[in-house]
Amino acid sequence: MPPYGAVQCIPGPRHTRGTPPNVVEMDPITWVEIATGRVTWADAVAAGRVRASGTRADLSEFLPVRHADPG
Repeated sequence: MPPYGAVQCIPGPRHTRGTPPNVVEMDPITWVEIATGRVTWADAVAAGRVRASGTRADLSEFLPVRHADPG
């Protein structure tokens, strides 16, 4: 199944061709569950719902997504 999207979400080396050195793959439902805190990064990885490779592929530091206080 082709990916729904590809993004660079944290600073680091930019990659434009071929398979990048740090890859994270998951289905859209898993992304929403992790991003909203319904499932932890560690639990999703342990359950095989996330495929992550590379030295910067652990996104647990950034998830779940936190709402910024506008004031």
